[in-house]
Amino acid sequence: MKYKTCVSIAEKNPKKIKDILKKSLLKSEYAEIRLDFVKPSEIPNILQDIEKKISRCVCTLRPKNEGGKFSGKENERISIIKLISEYNPFLLDVEFNTLKKNQKLRQYLKKSNTDILVSWHDFKKTPSVNSLNSRLKEMKKLSNFVKIVTVAKSISDTSRILSLYNKSSKTKLIAFAMGEQAKFSRILCIHLGSPYTYVSLGKAVAPGQFSLDDMKSLQ
Repeated sequence: MKYKTCVSIAEKNPKKIKDILKKSLLKSEYAEIRLDFVKPSEIPNILQDIEKKISRCVCTLRPKNEGGKFSGKENERISIIKLISEYNPFLLDVEFNTLKKNQKLRQYLKKSNTDILVSWHDFKKTPSVNSLNSRLKEMKKLSNFVKIVTVAKSISDTSRILSLYNKSSKTKLIAFAMGEQAKFSRILCIHLGSPYTYVSLGKAVAPGQFSLDDMKSLQ
């Protein structure tokens, strides 16, 4: 089985982003651009620089309260999210909590035909099966692309997050657990139906993340 990968790019330097993106897409199907790592004023230029490759990019602008780096005002972040959508990325990663409370943003993204990856993270634990299933049910209403990531401290935690694939049906679900104990979930998720798994080009961006070369060597 061919493992489809998405290289996470979390860089502050716009030139580095462009260079790493070029290298990443030579070996990987997709790349995630963590735009919350750069200055907001630099994002328009970055989008122009990567425009030719953005159809293979997952664009993310994660706020601090969701585990990201963006520390500006929320209305500024929403404006930038709308700008990103105009470039028609492969996926625009927007948090479940953001979409749930912002109907105007939901309507805007729907009108612009943007493919949204609605995401939810738990950086402390893996909730119960019932809680995870309820969350998935709500998220599926917002997009066909859903990402649910938790922190696992045991094999049973990892099993719970992977059990979501039994409930995903037509949804393009990306669900796995972070942490060294749950590293294998980043591979199993692909076998269970995930469209891709996140990797790094060098140093891991998230706990338990495989490098692109390691992932390719496994297939």
